[in-house]
Amino acid sequence: MGKNLVEKILEAHLIAGQYIPGEEIGIRIDQTLTQDATGTMAYLQLEAMNVPRVKTELSVSYIDHNTIQIGYENADDHRYLQSVAQKYGIVLSRAGNGICHQVHLERFGVPGKTLIGSDSHTPTCGALGMIAIGAGGLDVAQAMAGEPFYLICPKVVKINLTGKLQPWVSAKDIILKVLEIFTTKGNVGTVFEYGGDGVAHLTVPERATIANMGAECGVTTSIFPSDKMTWLFLHSQQRENAFDEILPDKSAKYERVVNIDLAKIEPLTARPHSPDNIGTVRNMNGIAVDQVCLGSCTNSSYKDLVTVAKILKGRVVHPDVSFIIAPGSRQVLENLFHEGHLADLIASGARLMENACGFCIGNSQSPKSGAVSLRTSNRNFLGRSGTMDAQVYLVSPETAAAAVITGRFTDPRDLGIDYPHVKMPKNIIVDDNLIIRPDITKSGSEIVRGPNIGAPPANSPLPETIDATATIKVGDKITTDHIIPAGARMKYRSNIPRYSEFVFENVDADFAKRAQANKAAGKHNIIVAGLSYGQGSSREHAAICPMYLGVRAVIAKSFERIHTANLINFGILPLTFRNESDYDKITQGDELAIANVRELIAAGKDLPIQNKTKGFSFSVKCNLSARQKQIVLAGGALNVKSLK
Repeated sequence: MGKNLVEKILEAHLIAGQYIPGEEIGIRIDQTLTQDATGTMAYLQLEAMNVPRVKTELSVSYIDHNTIQIGYENADDHRYLQSVAQKYGIVLSRAGNGICHQVHLERFGVPGKTLIGSDSHTPTCGALGMIAIGAGGLDVAQAMAGEPFYLICPKVVKINLTGKLQPWVSAKDIILKVLEIFTTKGNVGTVFEYGGDGVAHLTVPERATIANMGAECGVTTSIFPSDKMTWLFLHSQQRENAFDEILPDKSAKYERVVNIDLAKIEPLTARPHSPDNIGTVRNMNGIAVDQVCLGSCTNSSYKDLVTVAKILKGRVVHPDVSFIIAPGSRQVLENLFHEGHLADLIASGARLMENACGFCIGNSQSPKSGAVSLRTSNRNFLGRSGTMDAQVYLVSPETAAAAVITGRFTDPRDLGIDYPHVKMPKNIIVDDNLIIRPDITKSGSEIVRGPNIGAPPANSPLPETIDATATIKVGDKITTDHIIPAGARMKYRSNIPRYSEFVFENVDADFAKRAQANKAAGKHNIIVAGLSYGQGSSREHAAICPMYLGVRAVIAKSFERIHTANLINFGILPLTFRNESDYDKITQGDELAIANVRELIAAGKDLPIQNKTKGFSFSVKCNLSARQKQIVLAGGALNVKSLK
């Protein structure tokens, strides 16, 4: 039987388990990436594993998230990351070099290789024919230490793209259409594999936009074939030696095939406050726009920015609009400069930001109160922009440019100008001066630590009885941004006691105080949640900080993949209701008790939970592999390491 792309690559890297969809497997990891918001903790965990050097083919540490230096914390973390990179043999991409996914695509991605990164948008490199997966920092640290990466062997859904896009419709509209079809929940354990004759018309940067936002669907990753377009991209990067053609067999089998006619797609937008709240741009009724932000790892490539530069050439930003651009990499910026496109953007009134994540994670350019902000980024969760009442819409670069000109939501097809087709250059300016490769002649390098950097917090083994309070009850589609805020709070990422003070800050500002009080009184905390708990970022702090506050379990209707793994890695039980109607019977503040926990977990049985406040019992499932059981019983993965 023929094989699809996912089978070919995963089977070549399989080192534990069997390739059976739905079963746990362990794969060899060739490359890792981290970014500074999650990387500091990942490297603290790597230090705790006592390995002398990383054991991957390539590991890259990027400084791209918290580049705003307000206070000493971020700068101290960056110095720590540079010293760790030298000591452990890690490549460092310095602040200003660009966003991890854009730079990795340009300079390091290799078709057929496996990559995991401590960022949920690591699947961007699926555009090169890689298996690229977002993961928690501890999983990445273990991969750097030479251990397998474990995941559920995925089901593979083929998304068959046919035809060609019409002018003014772009790759962002394709992935918004995919989100309209699949939504943000219900896709755990799935990989999207793109194929069809339409793929041949999509450049690698366009494919990257699509692969990037597959993360919003909750899939394990997305992947494109490695073909002529891949070779052209690698050739332009002076890396054609990295090319390897990887195509699915003609007789390859898929769980499901979904057909999308590219010619029928029109300009789309994701309305507040979810990436799957899709509508057409034309139906936005000319809503007035206050801010337009062009950039992020989703749409900050050479093609994206040149397209907008050509649209805006000779025009001026509408007086009611603040227009922000953040190139995805220093390479993109240099090429824009040398070709004159940067001058056109600046002449239009664009405000040039650093080559970094910036506005996408809410650590700069927060819009005014009640603003309508159009962004080419990948998430529009409530409050993520830094302004709680802002209305954030996700759009294509073309739609963003139309709003810059008109000051309103405008279908770019209605601008009355010719669409500026942009060809990818055969050769681009390549400048790796801000990439530091470790000096192998230097050994025993000192690691530099600032006062905000502390060791990973320890957890105790799982108790025999969990005697807890339902300290918070939340609804469906709770994201990691809801659990632990991004933006300005992220400077405390290396200081877990401090960062933990902000858990659920934007949902229930008193949660941390209640949880701390319970912990001090010797009681445990339980979180009760609805569907799709843990959407969004791979930020493992959404598990570490609750663990530090004494959370022992989360009971939800369903979980997302990365957050589930993070909960397990830090000794928190991910429990799902046997009967979802039991969710409605629980009130925040109820006293819950789970007896014989260790015995039942080891036996793989359901856990009966007594609601002592309401006087009833209900059952929950705890679906764990033998490996995961060992981890939660020990109180977390680092405890397992220390026991060996």
